[in-house]
Amino acid sequence: MLCIWWDQKSVIYYELLKPVETVNTECYRQQMINLNQALCEKRSEYQKRQHKVILLHDNAPSHTAKLVKETIETFGWEILSQAAYSPDFISI
Repeated sequence: MLCIWWDQKSVIYYELLKPVETVNTECYRQQMINLNQALCEKRSEYQKRQHKVILLHDNAPSHTAKLVKETIETFGWEILSQAAYSPDFISI
């Protein structure tokens, strides 16, 4: 599985998991820590904007775990909410 994070410029961080690995809470938390480090290294403007990150991710259990939420809060990132799924919505 390829896990990848990007912004409007390019890829910031990616990680290729081994075939037997899954994205659990600890794995995702570590990826957030690695992403934060990559942001500091690759995007000098990130630090100038006082760590303004708006993260869009789904509601997978590993993404919504308390430990992950606390880590994201520590970085001061904002989480953009996903729209609720509804079978009543029709795509055209």
